[in-house]
Amino acid sequence: MKLPPTTTLLVFVICLLISVIAGLLGAWLFHSPTKPRAAILHGAGCFAGTLTLCMVVLSTLF
Repeated sequence: MKLPPTTTLLVFVICLLISVIAGLLGAWLFHSPTKPRAAILHGAGCFAGTLTLCMVVLSTLF
């Protein structure tokens, strides 16, 4: 089933927002004053993993 471009954009924006929230939460939970760079890497990994998972799941649903 081919979706209109506006629906595809909406799915991508929803996935992006969920991933940004997950990345910020992951970085915040992993943060320590002695290792700030580790929190950035952990947050980026959470962001990338969540975006990939969300896009795969939502693309299979549509």
